[in-house]
Amino acid sequence: MGKTLFDKVWDAHVVTTAEGGIDVLYIDKHLIHEVTSPQAFSELENRGINLFRPTKMVATADHNVPTIDQHLPIKDDLSRFQVNKLTENCNKFGVELYGLGHKYQGIVHVIGPELGITQPGMTIVCGDSHTSTHGAFGSIAFGIGTSQVAMVMASQCLLQAKPKKMRINVNGKLPKGTLPKDVVLYIIAKLSANGGTGYFVEFAGNVFREMSMEGRMTVCNMSIEMGARGGMIAPDDTTVEYVRGKEFAPKGEAFEKAAAYWKSLATDADAIFDAEYSYNAEDIEAMITYGTNPGMGIKVTDSIPVEDAFSGKESFSKALDYMGLQAGEQMIGKQVNYVFIGSCTNSRIEDLRIAAQVVKGHKKAANVHAFIVPGSKQVEAQAKAEGLDKIFEEAGFQLREPGCSACLAMNDDKIPAGEYCVSTSNRNFEGRQGPGARTFLASPLVAAITALEGKIADVKAYC
Repeated sequence: MGKTLFDKVWDAHVVTTAEGGIDVLYIDKHLIHEVTSPQAFSELENRGINLFRPTKMVATADHNVPTIDQHLPIKDDLSRFQVNKLTENCNKFGVELYGLGHKYQGIVHVIGPELGITQPGMTIVCGDSHTSTHGAFGSIAFGIGTSQVAMVMASQCLLQAKPKKMRINVNGKLPKGTLPKDVVLYIIAKLSANGGTGYFVEFAGNVFREMSMEGRMTVCNMSIEMGARGGMIAPDDTTVEYVRGKEFAPKGEAFEKAAAYWKSLATDADAIFDAEYSYNAEDIEAMITYGTNPGMGIKVTDSIPVEDAFSGKESFSKALDYMGLQAGEQMIGKQVNYVFIGSCTNSRIEDLRIAAQVVKGHKKAANVHAFIVPGSKQVEAQAKAEGLDKIFEEAGFQLREPGCSACLAMNDDKIPAGEYCVSTSNRNFEGRQGPGARTFLASPLVAAITALEGKIADVKAYC
């Protein structure tokens, strides 16, 4: 029997299998940030344990950092403490740190790929659930808890039960204005926010093969929002050319040898999955969420359903009450006062280009606060080199400095209670963007159009 992409990568990293069928999995790269690492460092220090392989670790500051005036001391006491503690720990334990002011600083799941730290066939972990982003390269990447962060620090290994395997196929031609974010929101709406629980998902079909690496990262980033352990896409020429020449990628003959291995990881024709789903690209359009989990999504032009097939009547009603919406209500025309383009889902240069193309020569609506937060210093520099900052400025958008920003209420960029925000981030839970904030998840295209219109609008007029 043939092997899946997931099998090939997983099996190559099993050190041994412990009693009960639990695998000891070797970890190639461990990414850390300021929120989940302090406790792990303290545990090691208290137990007198050194880092097993500090060269396999890379750190950055992203969750707590401000996105305005990063050259100044952080005002919030807790945020300042956590960022300073990260610096202290990395200096003490010898870990490479891209902190505030460093040319490589940015969101951990943005800088890994753009620097070539992320490579196909790897196992990658981080104390952050959206580590699944790196699966776009054909790596097994997933988030871990604080105790597991300490385990990897001490041993470069993890105890893991091997998940089941799911394949999701999307074939055909996407309609104009349909982006990778729409594809993955459509899939989650079809399968629910729990539909992938217990599985590692491989995304297959011509739609994913034709996506850029930025698009693939968006899809894999959102794979955990359907409950999956992570998502993967098989390495191909697109993957190889993206990694080629990156700062920490192999060079010369070593790169060509690595590339040949990466391409060999593709799922065998006779491999079997535990579950499989297929969708037609033609059925997918620009999407938006209306509820309080990413599975509560519809096409922008559709009405809110009168019931949710995946949750009980009470949960459905509770979600609509929180969002201030009614069953059967149209999303088109809904006034929105905040628009956020950023996060580890949609803060790469491709996302900023999409937004700039839409807003160029226009002005945002007077009622809208629109801010764009690049995923890294490198994305920020590239946006300025291409003149995107001028386009945004002339349209009334604010281009800020890199960080997780309004994806989560862990920094200054919070959405006020009761306000609607069209966000390119990945979660719309109650209070995710601030206490009482109401989040509509959407693509950079839908977000940019909303900012111009001051309300949710059909993308077709802009395509």
